[in-house]
Formats: sequence, C-alpha cells, structure tokens
Amino acid sequence: MKTAVVDLSRYCNNRGIQPPGSSGEYGFNIWGNTFPAEELPEPGTRVGVCGVPFEFPVGAAPSGDNVRCRGQLVEVPPGDYDWVYLLGAAERRTEDHLGLVYADGTELAEHLRMSDFWPETGSRFGEPLAFRTTALRYPRHTHTPHEPSIWQQRSPVSVRGRLRALRLPDNPAMHVFAVTLVRDDREVASCASN
Repeated sequence: MKTAVVDLSRYCNNRGIQPPGSSGEYGFNIWGNTFPAEELPEPGTRVGVCGVPFEFPVGAAPSGDNVRCRGQLVEVPPGDYDWVYLLGAAERRTEDHLGLVYADGTELAEHLRMSDFWPETGSRFGEPLAFRTTALRYPRHTHTPHEPSIWQQRSPVSVRGRLRALRLPDNPAMHVFAVTLVRDDREVASCASN
C-alpha cells in the first residue's frame, strides 16, 4: 500500500478542538461545541486509523484544526490513487459530493458520506470510528458523559488518472480533519467496511 498524506494546514478555517481553560473563537458547530484537545493526539501527530496514516490534528495551522467544507480546492501530491481517506465528522449526518480533479483538468464527482459527531450517535454510513472523546466542550463548561465522534470516511477514485486536487463539498455541516490518498487498498479494505 502506498500512501500520500495531504497537508491541510492552509485550508483550515474552523477550530473544533479546544484545549482546557482556553477561550477564543472555537466552535465545531453553531452552538460552540468542541472536542476536548486533551483526549486527542497532539497537533501534527501522525496517527494510524485502520492501517491508514493521517496527520491528525493539523499542526501549526493559524486558522484552525479542520476544514469546514465550502467548496475548497485542495491540492494533493500528484499521482495515481485508488482511494481518498478522510477523518471527519458532520454537524448532522450528511451526504454530498467530493470532486476529483485530474491533471488534464477533468473533474469527476464521487459520493462522500459523513456520520454525525453528536454524542452517542453511531456510524450512519458504516464508516469506522477514528476517535471518540468522553466529554463535549461547551462555551462555558465541559459536559460528561457526552461522547462526540470523529469518523474515517473513504471515497473511491473510480476512474484511473493522475489526481492533482480534491474539491471539497460546499456543505458547511461537513468537517475534514485529515486526508490521505491510498494506492492499492488491499491492506485496509476489511477495516473500512466495519
């Protein structure tokens, strides 16, 4: 399996992971809820989820730790890939399209489905759990035992060709924390179907 971890730092536009005792412009959703940073990896950490490496959460991004999807064109390491893997969550379960942009300018759409981050909800679309925290942060307190989730999603690259970018959905309910492109999916297929 060959992988290419995508650097999302320049696309981050949302702060959804909040350190304890911090203040400022945090808010994964409209109510200002966030994931507790102390229960997730340190920024810039390489983590494996079901055999796929990710940089999670994004390190040193001045404007956040995730991308709230607004149709951004995300440059990727050019190459031939079989799958696009993402770590993400939705403010409510949702489905949309992920654009695959090829070197020749062709753009094709694939489905992207994300389950809800909301505490104690399960995987709506069958994707594996990446992270679940034991608490949910509110603007003025941290509430336990709320347990919000971040999921691992994947979309196929069904037409062979050299990818150069991904176009994220224009759907602000979807949040992407990390992206990794994979060539030859044999080693991770069983986990992704859980």
